[in-house]
Amino acid sequence: MVLTEFKPVEELLIKLKDEKKIFILGCGGCTEGANTGGKAVLASTKEKLENEGKIVTGVMEIDFLCQKALIRARIKPVLDEIKNAESILVFSCGIGVQSTSAVLAKVCHPALNTITFGGITGTWQGTERCDTCGDCILDYTGGICPYTACPKKLENGACAGQSNGKCETDPERDCGWELIYKSLKKMNKLDILNKFIPPRDYSKILPSPALRKTRLWALDEEEII
Repeated sequence: MVLTEFKPVEELLIKLKDEKKIFILGCGGCTEGANTGGKAVLASTKEKLENEGKIVTGVMEIDFLCQKALIRARIKPVLDEIKNAESILVFSCGIGVQSTSAVLAKVCHPALNTITFGGITGTWQGTERCDTCGDCILDYTGGICPYTACPKKLENGACAGQSNGKCETDPERDCGWELIYKSLKKMNKLDILNKFIPPRDYSKILPSPALRKTRLWALDEEEII
């Protein structure tokens, strides 16, 4: 299971301050196991956003947002609601946010931070990868993770080593920041590149001490007879 924690509400409101219409999308997979998703969480978020004067154009939960084919199949009935929104607030791990952004070409704000149990969390189809950094910034990078798309894990633009859109570490590999630029350009959001992303805080990668004392953390050690 991929483990996620809620981003602070204050952080989400800052991200959404210039946007009036929001669509809420949730994953019905790992987030429900981590108690950071599910219909009750999505409904509560809708109420909170509306109390802040936002218009929620729609709410939807899809079984697994890490599957782009599943997103394409399930999203069709609510496409008008999504098109009417300025952005999408996504309750999933980083992989789900990336997959959603790839399918919908719209700014996707991660509502959760993805952290690690310290082991293998599962497998998925597709090119998306999550580095479980504990501080998801995918809404600033066009839905493409700079930590996994860029071998150097650069946070604020490409280095001088890329050539013709390819990475100097591997001539057959696309430059991660070239992909980010193209994604933001497709969304007409290149102005986001003006935002400075602070250096990565590696202390956020692991679950908090409080979470490590909970039953969720202990489940891996329990035996059920």
